[in-house]
Amino acid sequence: MAFMLMGSNTLNAQTIALQAPEPADNPNIGGNSPWDKACASASYNEYFVTINWVGTANSDNQFILELSNASGSFTSPTVLSTITDQNGNSEFETSFNLPTNIQGAGYQMRVRSTSPAATSPASAAYSMYYLGFTTNLHMSPDGDGTTPGTLQVCGGGNVTLSVDNVPAGEVNTYQYAWYRSGTPIGNGPSIETSGNGEYYVYIDYGDCTGSANTESNHIIINTGTSTGIAINNPPSTSLCAGQAAPALEANVQNASYRYTWFKDGAIVQAEQVGAFTYTINTNDPSFTGDYTVQVKGSGICTETSAPVSITNAGAFTVNRVNEGNMVVMPSQTQSLSISTDANSPTYQWYRNNIIINGATQASYNAALEGSYHVAVTQTGGACSSTTINSEATTVISPTEFRLEIDYATNYTECNETSMVLETSAIYAVLADSSEINVTNDVASSFSYQWQKDGADVSAETARAISLTNSDENGSYTVTGTYASMTSTSNTLPLQLASSGSLIITSTSTVYCSSDDLIIISSETDLTGETFDWERDGEAINSSDQALVTNSPGTYRLVLRKGECPTISNEITIAPLDPDLITLSIDGDVIFPEGSSKTVTATGGTSYIWYDAANNEVSTSDSYTFTTEGDYTLVASIDNCNVVKQITADYLDLFNIPNVITPNGDGANDQWIIPNSYSNKSDVNVIIYNAKGAEVLNVFNYQNTWPESSTSFSQQNMVYYYVIKNATETLKQGTITVIR
Repeated sequence: MAFMLMGSNTLNAQTIALQAPEPADNPNIGGNSPWDKACASASYNEYFVTINWVGTANSDNQFILELSNASGSFTSPTVLSTITDQNGNSEFETSFNLPTNIQGAGYQMRVRSTSPAATSPASAAYSMYYLGFTTNLHMSPDGDGTTPGTLQVCGGGNVTLSVDNVPAGEVNTYQYAWYRSGTPIGNGPSIETSGNGEYYVYIDYGDCTGSANTESNHIIINTGTSTGIAINNPPSTSLCAGQAAPALEANVQNASYRYTWFKDGAIVQAEQVGAFTYTINTNDPSFTGDYTVQVKGSGICTETSAPVSITNAGAFTVNRVNEGNMVVMPSQTQSLSISTDANSPTYQWYRNNIIINGATQASYNAALEGSYHVAVTQTGGACSSTTINSEATTVISPTEFRLEIDYATNYTECNETSMVLETSAIYAVLADSSEINVTNDVASSFSYQWQKDGADVSAETARAISLTNSDENGSYTVTGTYASMTSTSNTLPLQLASSGSLIITSTSTVYCSSDDLIIISSETDLTGETFDWERDGEAINSSDQALVTNSPGTYRLVLRKGECPTISNEITIAPLDPDLITLSIDGDVIFPEGSSKTVTATGGTSYIWYDAANNEVSTSDSYTFTTEGDYTLVASIDNCNVVKQITADYLDLFNIPNVITPNGDGANDQWIIPNSYSNKSDVNVIIYNAKGAEVLNVFNYQNTWPESSTSFSQQNMVYYYVIKNATETLKQGTITVIR
C-alpha cells in the first residue's frame, strides 16, 4: 500500500516514515487470501505481512517486525522478523513464525527501522494462538485417568474433574472452557462439580478453537440421598444343607425402590420393585458365600450393602489322595482313595456315575478303565445326611505310551557348559488315539535307556541324564519300557560349549622387521583336534600346534568341537613404534661447561648408552653428560632395538643478537640465538615486522632466518621478536636488518 503524505511538508534526507504492517497471503499456498487471525501449530506456522515505507534508509538499516503482548502493549515486544535486504524497496513482504507461547485475542504488530530510527503505528488487533495441544482432552475424577461415563454423588458432595492427558509442564499454560449441560462453569485445568448435569471441557483458543478439536469426553453427574442400605442381621449365618432358613432382609424397605441381590458378586435375584428380601436355597450345594443387596430409586443414590457371609454348618472336606489320571494294565489294578474330615462318614464308589456294588470304603482297587468318584455322606454332627462327591479319577488302559524329553533348564546352543536332559512327560495313548498325561502315575514304573546319535549310552538308565562335557555333544533320545510296552522319545540336539579356557601366548608382541619370527602357541594339546589359527579374523593355519609368524595383526586360536567353537584370547602384534622410547629432555642436551646434565629414557626393557667414540658408557635407563659431543642410545623393546642420536652442547654464553647483515658473505647472515632457545620443540619463536604482521612463527627454531630467498624492501629495517614457552615469555626485543 502506498503512503499518502498530508500537508506540504516533504521528507528530509535520511528520514523514514513507516506504515503499520498488514496481513498478506502466503505465496507458498495457492488460492489463499490475507489472514485475519493466526492459528499456528506444529504442522502449520508460516504467516506473511506487507511492509510499506518511504524515505531514505542507510546501508546498515534493519527493519524489525515486532509483536505486542495480548493486551496490545509494546513495553516488551516480541521480535517476529528482522529484515536486512529491503533498504531499496519501499514495499515488501516478510514472513514470520508465531512463538509457541502466544495465546490471546488482542495482539498488535508494528515495524521499526534502525538507521535512521523510526517506528510505525500499531496495526489492528488480531487473534493469535499457538495450538500447542490439538487432540481430544481427557478428564477424569481427580485426574485418575478413568473414563466412568456416569458418576454418582451422594449426600450433597462434589467431585473434582481434572484434565489428565496434557503434559504436566504445559497443563497450566492453556485457558480451558468447562461446561455443565451447555452452561459455562470454569476455565482452569480442573473444576469441582456443582450438581446434576453433563460435564465436558475443551481448550479455549478463542477464534482458533475450531482449528484444534480438543473437546473432551463427557461425564454425567447424578446426585442423590444416601439410604445407608444394609442387610439386617439374620438369626444365623451358619446353615445346614436342606435347612429352611429365614429370608435375608434389607434394612431399607420401600415398595417403590428396586432391589437386586448378589452372591459373591453374581446376581442371584434380578432387579425387582419392592424385592427387599431374599430366601437362600440351601438345597443348592453352592449356597454358601457373601450376600449383598443393591437399591435404586428416585431421589436416592444407587448403593450396595456390606456383605453378609453365609457358611455351611455341616461343611466338611473330601480330598482325593491318588493322581487324577491313572493307568491300569491288563491283569493289574490301581488303588483309588480319599481322605475326609466328615463326622461319621459313609462311602459309595461310582464308575462312570454308576454305583459299584459293595464299594463302600475310603479306598477302592480299580481294574477297569473309566471315571471313578466316591460320594461321602456325613451321618453325625450338627448337620447329618450331607453328601459331598470327591474329585473324579480317570483310569485308562493304553494301547501304547508316548515319551517326551526336554532340557531341564533354559538351553541355548553353544552357551551352556553342562545340561540335564529329562523325561518331562509320559502320555498314555488310548484306542481312539487320544492322549492323557500320566507322568505322575507311571514315571517311576518305567525303565529307561538313553541313546546318543542312535547308540545306547553306557550306564545311563535313569529318567534323566546329566551331560557336562562338549565331547558329549550330539542328538539324544530315551527308550522307556513299562509292562512290556516300549516307546522311544522325541530327539533333542545338544551342543555344549567347552568348559575349559583356551589360552595362547607369544614370544613377543612387537614386530621389528620381516626377519623377526614370533611364535604363538597354546598349552592345549591340539593333536587330533579341528582348529584354525586366525589373523584379523581370517583363518591362516589349521595344522600347526604352534604358529610362526612375521606379520603384524591380531591373532587368536579357534578350537572346534561339534557346532560350538572355543575361542582363545587375542594377541595383537604391532610394528615397532620408535616414539615408545622417550627422553626426559627435548632436543639437544645443553649444560654449562664444567657442569653436567642427566637424561633419563623410558619405554624400553633395556638400554645401552655410547659416547662419540662408540664406547659403552652406561646400561641403565639414565646417563649423566659431562662433556659435549654426539652420543647414541640403543633402547630395546622385547626383541627390537630403537636407536636415538643425542647431541650434547655446552650452553651458549653469547647474547641474542639485535643486528644482522644478510648480504651473503657468510658472516652474520642469519639471526643466531643461543642453544638454550634454539632447537627446542617447546620454545616458540615469533618475529613481527614494523607493522605488527608476523613474518615467522615456529617451534624448534633452527637459526635459519632470514632465508636466502627473503627480500627486504628497505635498506635498514627493524623487526620485533618474542621467545616464549607455554607458560611465560622468555625473551623479547628488536632485530635491525642492515643491507
